[in-house]
Amino acid sequence: MRPASEAERQRLHALFGELCAIRSVTGEERAIADRVIAELRGLGLEVHEDDTAASTGLGCGNLLVRIGRAGSHCGPTDRSVGLCAHLDTVPHEGVVEPVRVDGGWESAGDTILGADNKAALAVLLVAARRLVDEGSPIGVELLLTPGEETALLGAAAFDATLLRCDFGYVYDHASPIGEIALASPTYYRIQADFLGAAAHAGIRPEAGRSAVRAAARAIVAMPHGRLDEQTTANAGHVHGGPAGATNVVPERATVLAEVRSLDPSRAEHVVAEVVDAFHDAANDPDAPVDLDLQVARLFTGYAQTPDLLAVRVAEQALRARGYTPRHIVTGGGTDANALMAGGGPPFVNLANGTERNHQTSERVSDEALQDMLDITYALLDAAAAAATVGPPTASSS
Repeated sequence: MRPASEAERQRLHALFGELCAIRSVTGEERAIADRVIAELRGLGLEVHEDDTAASTGLGCGNLLVRIGRAGSHCGPTDRSVGLCAHLDTVPHEGVVEPVRVDGGWESAGDTILGADNKAALAVLLVAARRLVDEGSPIGVELLLTPGEETALLGAAAFDATLLRCDFGYVYDHASPIGEIALASPTYYRIQADFLGAAAHAGIRPEAGRSAVRAAARAIVAMPHGRLDEQTTANAGHVHGGPAGATNVVPERATVLAEVRSLDPSRAEHVVAEVVDAFHDAANDPDAPVDLDLQVARLFTGYAQTPDLLAVRVAEQALRARGYTPRHIVTGGGTDANALMAGGGPPFVNLANGTERNHQTSERVSDEALQDMLDITYALLDAAAAAATVGPPTASSS
């Protein structure tokens, strides 16, 4: 497939700016979903939306679209490749005002830009227009998910066994184009609710049992930061006591923590250390409190080998567009984790050149945005060539 035309590049920028301006924080995806559905149906494509919104409380369901190769209708037995992006952004206040600055896109105000993951979303929508107008060398399945920023909630609720593609890609790593994330961690979320006893802090403090103090002991005792090359732990949220009050021994406190590791058994071991630290803090003989502890594995890690067909196809596409492929591991999770854990085909996470995602300084250069469109076309060429060789090899876990 030829590289993007100037008209496609202009369309890409216009659509990206429009999408970024649509509020779509997790749980509020309806508006962006409606815009995307209108775009795809305007191309004559059928959009299937599942019932994930009803079961999860997200703003919309997962959107699945199938595009046939040139002259076909992407039937059940056709070879195809999957392309996945998520519709939601992390929470933010205010309205996103996307602007072009010094050869790239930024937010004009004090918000995120939303390039995570609307850069990928815009690329896939513009590519879909080409595939409909001019045909595709291979079948394509577009999967657009809500709730990715909340532990992959949308993709986890999607029935990944419905996918017909041999393998697929997400463009969801905010690092230089060319990087291929071959491993992603198992992720645990820990919520600890401490319940003590309230009392007047100046008149009868000895009658109280401070939940905040217990929470503080727990945070100090638990593992923190980068524990080894594969493992991290963090206490990310603390809340306790009446707002603005210092004269009350606080009865309640909540701590939210996480553990991530590329080694699933190591993740379990560190989670056990966190749980022990929280229980020890709650059972301090000087001021014991009750503890309600919830531990959830929110997504499962994976490791892929360089000989996986999807990885080799990505390398070929990157080289075709002048990039040197580089294998990396990541501490983050993407929809790839959820889709493969749910029984779907191998999905590979490709860096898309966005910068400082989740920050108010988030940015994507014109070059990165445009190059990911060209890489998409190259991916389809390479996937079509691979489909003529034989079935994909499975080398991921």
